[in-house]
Amino acid sequence: MKLKFLGATGTVTGSRYLLTSGPTNILVDCGLFQGYKELRLRNRDRFPIPAGKIDAVVLTHAHLDHSGYLPLLVKNGFSGKIYCSAATYDLCKILLPDSGHLLEEEANYANRHGFAKHAPALPLYSEADAVRALRHFSPVPFGERFTIAGKLHGQLTLAGHILGAASVTVRGDGKTIVFSGDLGRPNDPVMVAPVPIGEADYLVVESTYGDQRHDPADPLILLGKTIRDTAAKGGVTIIPSFAVGRAQSLLYDLHRLKEKGQIPAHIPVYLNSPMAADATALYQRHLPIHRLSHAQCHAMRHAATIVNSVEESIALNERQVPMVIVAASGMATGGRVLHHLKAFAPDPRNTILFAGYQAGGTRGALMMAGAESIKIHGQYVPLRAQVSQIGNLSAHADADEILGWLSHFKRRPTRTFITHGEPAAAEALRRRMQEELDWPCEVPSYLDEVELS
Repeated sequence: MKLKFLGATGTVTGSRYLLTSGPTNILVDCGLFQGYKELRLRNRDRFPIPAGKIDAVVLTHAHLDHSGYLPLLVKNGFSGKIYCSAATYDLCKILLPDSGHLLEEEANYANRHGFAKHAPALPLYSEADAVRALRHFSPVPFGERFTIAGKLHGQLTLAGHILGAASVTVRGDGKTIVFSGDLGRPNDPVMVAPVPIGEADYLVVESTYGDQRHDPADPLILLGKTIRDTAAKGGVTIIPSFAVGRAQSLLYDLHRLKEKGQIPAHIPVYLNSPMAADATALYQRHLPIHRLSHAQCHAMRHAATIVNSVEESIALNERQVPMVIVAASGMATGGRVLHHLKAFAPDPRNTILFAGYQAGGTRGALMMAGAESIKIHGQYVPLRAQVSQIGNLSAHADADEILGWLSHFKRRPTRTFITHGEPAAAEALRRRMQEELDWPCEVPSYLDEVELS
């Protein structure tokens, strides 16, 4: 058995792992690279293995950095099954076509306004490509073993993080390899805690916050204070948010704040992401895998006014009154939030509030680093608004919480590979695991291949 790291090395995006057993090739995750240009260009590189030679894919969850390359894989010849949880499939039915649609929109916008470097600009894939990819999905229940391909068998375990997120266990050739996926937090108000796993011969573990501890302060208090302070100045609070996971948690938090009177009831809240609205509705369909009741899901769905049309989105930019706008994307890499940033970033009364991890090379990371302007649609926009972050709103486990999940293993794996983290975070987690757990572990590089002997 061999494992090749096709992504999520030295970065938190592009999650792709190629596992080979004899003639069988499977992928665990098939995500898009995001952030720095040199990473994004990998999305257009020739895939390291012909798509037609891949027998199956297993997804940990629906976020595009784990699933977003699937339409191109199918377009290039993949014909096998894509295994995931039922909730991940439901989310991918929303996320993947929307991704294709946005890629087409961005290419058309670049062509219309003449700032494309290649004429004509072409999308990585289309909405139709994404719809075709969905025909290959085969949902499987949590906890049940299933045949992936050849002699390889899989099992999904709840990982918290977002709706449907899983850790993946693969068994074959007398070996067991566990892929943690993105681990959630043990005390998240919406998602259940990651389920412990007892043993593995080999482990691939994420390290997004491998060098950090989340602030123990109540994020609800910080969120309420930010909105109140901004409104007192007559400003608008813009919250770039991942449409799946973070947007729903924010809506639930905003509902609780208004219910407790910690933000004024008259301040309107807008969710400018039809996709996020569709994803929010799925929580009522999958009650057993999160903490919310039916009534709480209903309250979450009605915590904001849904902005559906482009015209409604544009109209928001002309309103100069206190309000809260939650809009995709979470790292300000695309989507409707860019138009809000163009409208509101130049005004010092406003606040741009990040509620999740900002990968290197993204607009979010640049703004957090103190940029005085940001480039949007080929033009530089002055950044005078207050930029802040509530890190403990993150859906990712921090270093202590990752170690807490690892502590449930009954024996140490033969080898542990630390991925899905910036270099400093991965290295910090490696040191802690060696010092505190006495586990042999390593940080692989892009396209490294190891034999699991």
